[in-house]
Parts: sequence; structure tokens; C-alpha cells
Amino acid sequence: MERRKGMISLPDKFKQRLGWILLLALIWQLIAASHFFSELIFPGLDKIILTLFTSLTNGNLLKQLIFSLIIIAQGLTLTVILALSLSILAYFSELAASLLETLTALAHPLPGIALMPLILIWFGAGKTAILLVIIHSVLWPLILNLRAGFNAMPSIYNLIAQNYCLTKLEFLFKILFPAALPYFISGLKISWARSWRALISAEMLFGAINSLGGIGWYIFQRRVFFDLPGVFAGLVVIILIGIIVEDFIFARLEAKTVQKWGMSK
Repeated sequence: MERRKGMISLPDKFKQRLGWILLLALIWQLIAASHFFSELIFPGLDKIILTLFTSLTNGNLLKQLIFSLIIIAQGLTLTVILALSLSILAYFSELAASLLETLTALAHPLPGIALMPLILIWFGAGKTAILLVIIHSVLWPLILNLRAGFNAMPSIYNLIAQNYCLTKLEFLFKILFPAALPYFISGLKISWARSWRALISAEMLFGAINSLGGIGWYIFQRRVFFDLPGVFAGLVVIILIGIIVEDFIFARLEAKTVQKWGMSK
């Protein structure tokens, strides 16, 4: 049967994920309805959804969400530029590669939350501090993925570049970047998830950066007032955004690049 023109097709992965989410939601609601746990610590989905709807329509949740997304976008952009620059430098220089390996070994195991007291003292509790936490949390795994992609490139590609007398710039854009693209996209997925963790942790510790704060500050405020439906509402928003980005943005990006070019099974 032909697909009707104009209809939006959902990815099969998203459909499967949606089925599991509905099943887990049903189990959650059954547990809440059994009153095995107090409603104060295990609210039903009806209360969570009502709180979410109220916060989106009457509250500031939407503005706080947009504020958080803007910070994440800025942090990821700066990190990608920095990670690409350092990884390219390390690819062409053994001395730079040795230094970058050392820095990665030292900094990568450090969780962003462990550096927050130092960042708070040096830069204060502002937007810059949150960006630094995000960059630290995202930079090292992205560098590891990029370097793995660069090193996994077959050596014959270098011979091809020499035969065609490609400049370093042409080599970067025509051979090195395309060869490392699957690793780069995989690193972006990890970076996207880690940026959320860093952001939420930073906002809970630093508080509201502007008059509203971000989604992390929203969750923190609901916890302070023991508003568990509000806490779960904030978590639901983060989960939904994560699923949308994973199944619609990254999946389509891979379909139009990695899968289309035969770089994955």
C-alpha cells in the first residue's frame, strides 16, 4: 500500500521505543494506583501530566527549557570547535598528540561536578561557569572519538592523497573528515547526553542564572518544596527531548551520511 502523500512517517526505532514507553508508563500507573507507596513519593502519571501541562501553560517551564537548550547549544558548539582543532593538531603533530593524550588521561576521569567548587571560586555562579562545566564534560569523550576515527582511517587513504597531491586542507575535508564521520556522530551523541547531565548539575548548584534559570533550576525548586509531580515533570521534559533528538535528528543525520555512504552495516 502506498504511503499517503503529506503523511509524516515515524522511524521504526521511534515506534518501538514508544511502545516500550507506553508499557513502562502503564506499569508506573498501576503501581501508583495500588497505593503501595505514598502519593507524596510516588505520584501517578495523571498528576505528573497535569503538573507538566500547568507548568508549560501557566508557569515558566517553557522559558526555562529554552534557556537551557540555548546554553547547551552554545556549549556544544564551542566544544566541537575546540575538539576538532585539538584533534587535527594532534593528527599532524606527534608532540601535540602526546600532550593531548596526557591532558585527556588527566582530565577525562574528573567529573564536572568535582570541578564546580573551583569554577565557582574562579568564575562565579554565572553563565560562563555553566558553559565551562559543559565544555569539560563534553570535550574529552569527543576528542577520544575523533582521534579514534582519525586513527582508524586506512593507510591507503594517505597514499591516495599523496598521489593526487592534495593539500592538507583538501585532505581534511575530502578524506579525513568523511572517514571519521561515524566516530564524530557517535561522539556527538555522547556529548549531547553528557551536556544535559552537566547542565542540570550546574544549575542545581549555581542556582538561577537569570531571573528564571533553566530546567535544572526548575527541578531543584520543585524538590525544595517537595513537589514530586513537578520534579518528575521536569525529568519527563528532558527524556522527551532526548528521544526526539536521538530518533529524529541523529537518526536522520546517520541515514543521510553514514548509512547512505555505506560506512555502516
